[in-house]
Parts: sequence; structure tokens; C-alpha cells
Amino acid sequence: MLAYTYLEKGTFRLTDKPKPVLREPGDALVRVTLSSICTSDLHIKHGSVPRAVPGITVGHEMVGVVESVGPGVQTVRPGDRVSVNVETFCGECFFCRHGYVNNCTDPSGGWALGCRIDGGQAEYVRVPYADQGLTKIPESVTDRQALFAGDILATGFWAARITEIGPEDTVLILGAGPTGICTLLCVLLKAPKQVIVCEKDPARLRFVREHYPQVLTVGPEEVLAFTQAHSDHGGADRVLEVAGAEETFRLAWQCARPNAVVTVVALYDRPQLLPLPEMYGKNLTFKTGGVDGCDSQEILDLIAAGKLDTTPLITHTVPLRDIAAAYDLFEHRRDGVIKVAVDCSMA
Repeated sequence: MLAYTYLEKGTFRLTDKPKPVLREPGDALVRVTLSSICTSDLHIKHGSVPRAVPGITVGHEMVGVVESVGPGVQTVRPGDRVSVNVETFCGECFFCRHGYVNNCTDPSGGWALGCRIDGGQAEYVRVPYADQGLTKIPESVTDRQALFAGDILATGFWAARITEIGPEDTVLILGAGPTGICTLLCVLLKAPKQVIVCEKDPARLRFVREHYPQVLTVGPEEVLAFTQAHSDHGGADRVLEVAGAEETFRLAWQCARPNAVVTVVALYDRPQLLPLPEMYGKNLTFKTGGVDGCDSQEILDLIAAGKLDTTPLITHTVPLRDIAAAYDLFEHRRDGVIKVAVDCSMA
């Protein structure tokens, strides 16, 4: 089968690999119908994910059809359309039982697919712990509607949940890339008083204005003064940092009011500095880390109910054989790209 493979730092290539087979009783084999390219894949390509294993098939954002299951699988059967969770988790360890599935203690726990074990930018993928890693897609939901439910939409949902947003809050979101937009959608579900989106890319700001006119938008140069002017207490009550730059990390704590919550969703290429003397007295609560992606069923139910729609993010669709060109398009943000759907049934 065709599989997009991480060979070494800076090199991905479409290769021919054997079709995966079931290894454990809890495994499922999924025929991938749609996959997508994530910024995290670019981090692997550029060597920013040390735990990524050369030789693995990349890709952790996908939907497909169950081909076969191990004898221990209870929740899905061959023929089921499924969303694949970005994380592998056993469901039984201390962290899983407390909902911290990103920290699952299984050797393949956490972000494994497309990083430490073969992922889904391929015709087939083996999914360990399928009862936790696969969620059946409702009949009324298309593959395109469900494509992001297991990764960037799960990230936005998790981020909005842990940020503890209330109806009187002004919420600032830094970054309007694909994950930023998914975070925005999930923040809007919380119905805060006001939402501000900060983004430096004019095309992304235009996308937010066109699709979410109730949201205020601003560039990074003006965001501090703008947020203070549009907040009741000298800054945002809740800040979500989804951009992943040194500048936006700094703006996250600067734009927050005293005693605010700052949630860091982004993945950074290098360490960031917390200038504690400058922050002294702001009494901020920081929440950070990888997504605990255990809300897939609720997310798919919200999609089925028409309360979440990420299909406007899919600006391009390509067959798997053209995935290298799609990566180039996505990485260099050409032709108005936001997200690319990779049709793995057209290998």
C-alpha cells in the first residue's frame, strides 16, 4: 500500500509498504478514506519532535472504515465508519481513568499514531486500543464533516473545556490557523460575553470575519491595547494561545487581566521564557499540555446536531498520490490553503 513516510529530518516520501495486520486483541484495521495534514506533521519533518521514529507512516488526523478487528474489540465492527482519535490510550491506567489520556502509561500511549507507530496518511492504518481510539460516525455525518473530530477539533474542545469560560468572560484567542479556528468554534459553544481573535495573516483574519461576524478581530501589533479597551477589567478574562510563536506566548500573559486563566494550546519549536518579575502580582493560572482527546463522541454528536461545522476549513482535496505537493502547499500557505483533505481511497 502507499504510505507517506518519515525517512529522516527534512525528508518525507511516499513509499510502498505492506498492509498492516492486527497484532493485539484490541487492535482494529481501518481502511482510510480521508486523512489530513497537520502542523504537527511539519514539526516532525523539521526535527522538532524528537520522539518521532524514522520509518513511520505519518498522519494522525483521519476517518475511515473498519476492515477487521481483534477478538478483544467490543465497540466497533467491520464496515463501521469511524473517526480515529489522535491519541492511543488504554483506558485503564491512572491517567486514563482520570481523563488525562495524553499521559497514558502504555508504551504506545499518548500521541503515537504518525509519530511513534504508523499513522494514517496511507491506505490502511492499524489502531491499537480500538475501543478507545475509534468512534463510530453518525449516519447523518459525512467523512468531511468528521475529519477533524479526532485531532484539531478535539484540541479546541479540550482547550475550551479546561479554560473554564463563563458567560461574563471576554475571551482572547491568539492564532487563527486551523487549530485556532477549531478552538474558536468550541469557545463559541460556551457563549462568553465577547470573543477576540488575534492573527497576523490578513487572509486568516478575513476568513474569521466572513464566517464568524460576531467575533472581534485584531492584529498582534494592536492586540494589547485593543483587548484592554474591549474588556471590563483591564484585559481578557481567558486567553487561549494557539499560535505557537515567541511573540504570541508573550502576548498571552500580557493581554490577560490579573487572576485570569491562560491556556497554552500551541506546540513550540523551542523553550519559551516566563518573565516572572514582570508578571509578579498578576496571579495568573497557566494551563498547558497536549490535548486529552477523549471527547470524540460528544464532538460527533454536536456535528450531527449542526452545532459544529469545520467543513469551511477544507480548502483543498487531493488524492494520496499527490500528498507531497499538498504538503508543499500547506507548509508555504499558498493558494489560500487552510486544511487539505487527502483522499486515501484514490491512491
